[in-house]
Amino acid sequence: MSGTATAYAMPADGGTVLGEGWQDRVHDLYREVREDGGIRHVRYPGGAPVEGWVVTGYAEAKALLADPRLSKNQAVQRLGRRTGADQGPGSGLFSHMLNADPPDHTRLRRLVQQAFTARRTAVLRPSIERHVDRLLDALDAGTEAELIADFALPLPLPVAVVFDLFGASDADHEKLRVRGNTFDGGPGDGEVSVLTAESMHAYLRALMALKREQPDDGLLSALLTAREDDRLTEDEITSMAFLLVIAGHQTTVNLIANALHSLLTHPAELAALRADPSLVRGAVEEALRYESPSGLASLRYATEPVRIGEVTVQEGEFVHISLLGADRDPAVFPDPDRFDIRRADVSRHLAFGHGIHHCLGASLARLQAEIALARIVERFPGLRPHEQHEARWQPNPRHRGLLSLPVHLRRN
Repeated sequence: MSGTATAYAMPADGGTVLGEGWQDRVHDLYREVREDGGIRHVRYPGGAPVEGWVVTGYAEAKALLADPRLSKNQAVQRLGRRTGADQGPGSGLFSHMLNADPPDHTRLRRLVQQAFTARRTAVLRPSIERHVDRLLDALDAGTEAELIADFALPLPLPVAVVFDLFGASDADHEKLRVRGNTFDGGPGDGEVSVLTAESMHAYLRALMALKREQPDDGLLSALLTAREDDRLTEDEITSMAFLLVIAGHQTTVNLIANALHSLLTHPAELAALRADPSLVRGAVEEALRYESPSGLASLRYATEPVRIGEVTVQEGEFVHISLLGADRDPAVFPDPDRFDIRRADVSRHLAFGHGIHHCLGASLARLQAEIALARIVERFPGLRPHEQHEARWQPNPRHRGLLSLPVHLRRN
């Protein structure tokens, strides 16, 4: 494929071994896989390399997201055993619903889904708007900004919202804000660091001990006192709390940053949004399709031989469903590499998954992104990318996130 030779090499077995810089050409890679049958064995680089069968076609991806032959039960632990990373600090934080099949998944999700209904999410609009305005007030003092560190990273409310649900104190809301490998939002690969996992594990266990002694009407107390049929283990409660904090934060940071980047690099679409703020919902949906905040769906493995295209995936092999690839499938989205905030049927995208594992916090992420885009476009009508900015992406196949987004702030 023209222009991608430095990003990955082709081994003799027909698979793909990715090299340095692969993430900056990921759409070219997934397009090639889609045009070459829609499935290929891929090995991603990294400290604990991710490898397995990658699927990039929309129809196949949607079907596989709901296929019970692809299991999520203990999938992270299986991968850890294969890579030798299953015994590290924080390895006990994966007994949650994203790593479970029914009936365990059903039981775990039922306990928390009422906290994330559309009605409960809508109630959060005033607090989100105040939070966005405070951040924009701080940006107003300067002429330049780095929108990930100064806006996208501190913006998402899942940490505050979930900690409120847990019955934690206001002082704790910022304590565990994380992105990548650092506490302060510095460049990372999109995964939670060992240090952060250790700190969060200790914090959550201490909070659970407090709620046992001083129960309240918060979600954590409810999990601790669930009825016998829904009784959770200590690891399940800790893992669920960890998932609700981390998953929501990572996804929303990437969604907001990717949406802003897409608008800034498509000035005609940004101008259209400025002229008609009602297009903000379409802008968010198109950003989800065009540059999904999650590159791959959560981990799955085959429990029996599964035929995908011309390939039979054997029992025990990992299958990685490419949300980035599926949402640029021309069979579903005409001219898929075009960013168009007025695109018809854009809500068919798979950025939040499909089936029983569809993202629980999707409505909250959408709401925050809509408010963030509308407010910043209104406040800074002259917003433009810094001339020295070059898009660089986190070297992580699961999280699609920019490393930085420097801009000029102008009111006119």
